[in-house]
Amino acid sequence: MSISECFRICRGNKKFYMEPIGLYRKIVRLKQNFPIRIDVISTNNGVSMISRHFGQRCSSYCQSRYLFSSIIRRPLTRSFVTKARLLLSESSQYENVSSSTEAPRASQNLTEKIVQKYSIGLADGKKIQSGDYVSLSPNYCMTHDNSWPVALKFMSIGATKIHDPKQIVMTLDHDVQNKSDANLKKYHQIENFAKTHGVDFYPAGRGIGHQIMVEEGYAWPGTIAVASDSHSNMYGGVGCLGTAIVRTDAASIWATGRTWWQIPPVAKVVFTGLLPKGVTGKDVIVALCGLFNKDEVLNHAIEFTGSEATMQSLSIDDRLTISNMTTEWGALTGLFPIDSVLEKWLRSKATIDAILRSGDTKFTHSRIDNLLISKLFADPGASYAKSLYLNLSTLSPFISGPNSVKIATPLRTLEARDIKIDKAYLVSCTNSRASDIAAAANVFRDALDSGKSPVISPGVQFYISAASKPEQEAAEESGDWKILIDAGARPLPAGCGPCIGLGAGLLETGEVGISASNRNFKGRMGSPDAKAYLASPEIVAASALRGKICGPGWYEQPIGVDKVELGEGSGNFEEDRATSIEEMLSKLAAEADSIVNAAEEELTGVKPMSFEKGDSPSTEILPGFPEKVEGEIVFCDTDNINTDGIYPGKYTYQDNISLEKMAEVCMENYDPKFGSVAREGDILVSGFNFGCGSSREQAATAILAKKIPLVVCGSFGNIFARNSINNALMGVESPRLVQRLREYYSNLKRKTSDELKGTKEQILTRRTGWKLTWDVRQSQLVVTEDDGKIWSEKVVELPPNVQEIIACGGLEKWVQAELSKKRHVLSSHK
Repeated sequence: MSISECFRICRGNKKFYMEPIGLYRKIVRLKQNFPIRIDVISTNNGVSMISRHFGQRCSSYCQSRYLFSSIIRRPLTRSFVTKARLLLSESSQYENVSSSTEAPRASQNLTEKIVQKYSIGLADGKKIQSGDYVSLSPNYCMTHDNSWPVALKFMSIGATKIHDPKQIVMTLDHDVQNKSDANLKKYHQIENFAKTHGVDFYPAGRGIGHQIMVEEGYAWPGTIAVASDSHSNMYGGVGCLGTAIVRTDAASIWATGRTWWQIPPVAKVVFTGLLPKGVTGKDVIVALCGLFNKDEVLNHAIEFTGSEATMQSLSIDDRLTISNMTTEWGALTGLFPIDSVLEKWLRSKATIDAILRSGDTKFTHSRIDNLLISKLFADPGASYAKSLYLNLSTLSPFISGPNSVKIATPLRTLEARDIKIDKAYLVSCTNSRASDIAAAANVFRDALDSGKSPVISPGVQFYISAASKPEQEAAEESGDWKILIDAGARPLPAGCGPCIGLGAGLLETGEVGISASNRNFKGRMGSPDAKAYLASPEIVAASALRGKICGPGWYEQPIGVDKVELGEGSGNFEEDRATSIEEMLSKLAAEADSIVNAAEEELTGVKPMSFEKGDSPSTEILPGFPEKVEGEIVFCDTDNINTDGIYPGKYTYQDNISLEKMAEVCMENYDPKFGSVAREGDILVSGFNFGCGSSREQAATAILAKKIPLVVCGSFGNIFARNSINNALMGVESPRLVQRLREYYSNLKRKTSDELKGTKEQILTRRTGWKLTWDVRQSQLVVTEDDGKIWSEKVVELPPNVQEIIACGGLEKWVQAELSKKRHVLSSHK
């Protein structure tokens, strides 16, 4: 066992922060119970691998740093190796240490725990972690206007019966203002399909699908609900892990009850302080998107946490707004905890339903009791890819834009610019619940109370649309809806509408709009030549009232607060310092491992035994799936290559295009020379966030048409990663390989600068001469550089459930195979 492996085993122990000597004792215990050699770094007398006495943390830090640094800097001599490789035979001085043989249990965060519940086919005792591929059977799957395209895909793969009708929810919400014959026909087809298969169906005008999922209890705390829509993250506001899927996944769930998912890295976002009066959940997420705007949480799952007092300052409606827009922040989920705020909301729903609803309801007090008895929460010491914090007490109202969620500006700054508006929108699943409508109505009430005219400014159009029919009814009963109508607001049916650029009231060329919705990129809400801002309902209402971007004046800046406090870590200095010490020690331990192994190999000629490989069992390989994939690396050294760069949009709807033509135009918009440089059997290596952008599946199938079997990148865009496996294209993430290639060619460029002098043309696609082998069984990449140097690294396992999909030729063909098996079983029993 290596030094770094010892750290990996022991790092979950909270005592490690306060008493690192416990790490040594754990190593002793391992030695007592397992006949293995353990590598340690010795101090002067060989007693402790880190420090004999720790006292204050900074003292421990300095001692530990000095200890490791002094060893690492020594010359690589036989004496050094001998001293560095110790057997723990001296452990007799710790005879009082318990020799428990209990194996260390992997701690899980909340995301991993929920996924564990809904994963099927796991090996006995398997605890899933970030990076694992799982077969997932979600509690619910929702489709909306895209239900008919999903149904066509479902029928095209030979499916005739939905696997579990109770698992499926269909809503009509996107194009509800469109009364054309074609759209009405599609809606009629979806409704008939739903009735035929006995699935829950909600017609046009009932509300936005995501709001229905929440208010009808489909999005239940501690469960998983998916939808073929990017704002499924919203379910996290009520403690339900919600994430988006593509249409092929939806068809798979309809037919088999399951699909696959790779658990993303999980980021913890810690809230501190209390949300001030006049600041809303919309301000929180607008600030997060605009102030953490360097893709910090791109393709991550997010868990929001904080003290009980902090979390009580965030209502469920605030949480739904925040979770909803984690999509715009780049995340795949946005999960809040199951806490007292959520319990109070659930109890209220259950009480109201018990009084008013005679039919079935998912909100019952007995169900809530059962939820709280088995409430899920993150384990102490659970692992997170990163931690970020935001002090809510320092937050003021924020506005997003124009035309980008990565631009966030304090309201007071924009107010001073006197920005005139043409249109205002209180719409969308983000912010058009009854509480949002009430906040907007109160702006007009305040105007009336202060003697001002409570009507919309001349020249401004103000559009309102409730998130659902029940939310509108609640607003009508309270009088809030009437106040907005009397002020001149233009009502739209409950649905998506202008938020997605459909129906009445879209922005026209040169216009400025402010909306309570979730997206404001160019052209989203109308003309690409318009400007769109995002803000809270009260700011939208105040802006409509006065004809320019402004607030209602409800916020009072606390004394001494002049900027937003946020950053990496938890916001707790002591806790963050302890964590940084642990990370520093882990890094130094890994470096020490490398040096010790290199020295031993150099001096003895024998490569040290790798215990890590033994600790990680090899991956089962299904019959017919390759154990190894080999090829020459062709390098496209660019980050954020989008799907249009991979497969041009002008070919996307040419359904009869041949595979030969797809291969010819593959990567055409990225590099017209790609087709002549890349060859059959090559392995494509590219930078980070490869395949971002649209959801077109041809981005994956075009690479396959080029007969490139494997893509290796620093990271993939999430939808591209899904489409790759769904279409049988293999992919592996290796930041190290990308960085090594960049380092190599950067050095090469410097060496040949004289030869290249005067040449400014960038080489977009490069044949490297490097060979790459992906050992699927050992989950390892082996790279042979052009000078013969060989190195390897561990990568994420490709488990049998994903191999099966790829071996079948993609998810649709896998579904066909599963249906064929089912028919065979049924026929054999007749």
